[in-house]
Amino acid sequence: MTFDPGQLGQSKADLAERLREMRKRAGRTQVWLAKRCNISQTKLSNIETARITPGIVDVELILRALDAPQELVAEVTALARLANTEWQGKRSSWRRGLEKRQAELAGLEKEAEKLRYFLPAMVTGLLATPEYIRASLDHSPVDTSKTVARKLERQAVLYDTAKQFPFLLTEQAVRWAIVPQSALAVQIDRLASLSHLPNVRIGVIPLGVPVSRGPMNTFTVYDQRLATVETFTGRIVFQDARDITEHLEVFALYERHALFGNEARSLLTQWAQSCRP
Repeated sequence: MTFDPGQLGQSKADLAERLREMRKRAGRTQVWLAKRCNISQTKLSNIETARITPGIVDVELILRALDAPQELVAEVTALARLANTEWQGKRSSWRRGLEKRQAELAGLEKEAEKLRYFLPAMVTGLLATPEYIRASLDHSPVDTSKTVARKLERQAVLYDTAKQFPFLLTEQAVRWAIVPQSALAVQIDRLASLSHLPNVRIGVIPLGVPVSRGPMNTFTVYDQRLATVETFTGRIVFQDARDITEHLEVFALYERHALFGNEARSLLTQWAQSCRP
């Protein structure tokens, strides 16, 4: 099944309908199927009416209990993965208001205990100076003043020592000049300063370090339950455990090639100095 963002909203209803039809064709009741899958009848009812989206494991249990043929297993499993993926278009975010998106991010940050950020292109808002944030929003066709303020408010979460924040940045992300050189030096100094926080781990990957995978896109993993991936036109949200696991593995790969602590701060200091006259 190919990925089409337009399918994502409908896929949850399609999955619910397909599972309900399969059970009925097999001549099984919800009570029987729920018992075989070791889930409650209420949960199964909610799955079949699209009130909740089943995880891949639940879907596999249902397919196995119904003795589904292999070709149908492949089709329904692909549909389940699609149902556990959400597309958030950039234009839709603009229409809703960027400050609402900031509130959603703040909610994710509040719930998670470990937040991993892979930043191959630019610095993320949690680490950014006010000038850097304003420059990053220049392309947004809306009033960004509230968004800048909300991003700065969100930075307070970095000081919650109950949470862990591993950040990985490529040299390009650190040195990408969306602000004048003098402002970029201040931004790089901020990265070095934040790296001293006990719960913030900032790693940098210099150009020239051999890495077997190209840094394709920015992504964030919230604990082990959700991953978000940034594109030019929007954001993909993954809740399938296999997608999350793969992003964790990619993060771990880059983490092994990054510099941390004093080594990272020394490099950041050099880059900041090169921006100053």
